[in-house]
Amino acid sequence: MFTKSKKLSIMFADICGSTKLYDSLGDERARKVVSDTLNLLTEVIHRYKGTVIKTIGDEIMCTFDDAEIANKAACDMQESLEEANEEGVTEVPVAIRVGYHFGSCIMEDGDVHGDAVNVAARMAAQAKASQIVTTRETANLLPQVFQNDENIRFLDNAHIKGKGEIEIIEFIWKEDDVTCMSVDISSVAASPAMPTQLRLEYRDTFVRLNQEREFAVLGRSATCDIPVNESLASRQHIKIELRRDKFFLIDQSTNGTYVQQSDGSQSFVRREEILLHGEGVISLGRAMNDNPQELIHFSLEA
Repeated sequence: MFTKSKKLSIMFADICGSTKLYDSLGDERARKVVSDTLNLLTEVIHRYKGTVIKTIGDEIMCTFDDAEIANKAACDMQESLEEANEEGVTEVPVAIRVGYHFGSCIMEDGDVHGDAVNVAARMAAQAKASQIVTTRETANLLPQVFQNDENIRFLDNAHIKGKGEIEIIEFIWKEDDVTCMSVDISSVAASPAMPTQLRLEYRDTFVRLNQEREFAVLGRSATCDIPVNESLASRQHIKIELRRDKFFLIDQSTNGTYVQQSDGSQSFVRREEILLHGEGVISLGRAMNDNPQELIHFSLEA
């Protein structure tokens, strides 16, 4: 028997309303919907180097090395399922609820036990359809960029045996069509007129934005103007648009966007927009020091 104590993020993802699925579709068809959904969630877990511990009926239990990776995977689960519903991957649309918690657990023969497991299960039970729920303790471990009211929301307090009173937090993964400006408006207004043409290039695809074509959407979805094969990218990760002879990158993603200019200077935006100038590269969701391979090249042209 192999036993080891370790700190991990424990996550439960549960298909909502599975009983109704069986009632309305019958056993065979409902079982296929559940199986297809769990397979999709498993793909996401593996994409973020997580470990599937077990599936329990309509629920999957998994672990990740830290809170940030678990949170990214949870968001990707919700986004991927939303995309699958839109594309009719399963016979009927499906919703999941996700709960996770980072803490000490005991790994034993491929299973995990301990307080962190119990707390994570309680978080999943508190979540509603399409929600991601965690503890305040875990939310505090997320990068500072996530520590604001746009990303996390207090839900409730709960008493958990052995843990006392804990604060329950919802992580808001779905975007509203609201994006903040991260550029200095005065400097933009005062800057000289820029070329009104922007070339975007990714692998063997390129798009030129100008007065005739004023915007392009880039992301993981095949429906984007430029589909990008990056596992950390959101379905529709960024929009680049022409406004008043200037080109703005608008991030609408979960993991943010990294922009590196030709002079080596870097910027990071998440749910914000910045002005593009000169030339450089864009990475969707993956930091430049992680050596991203799926880079989008941009250059302003006269």
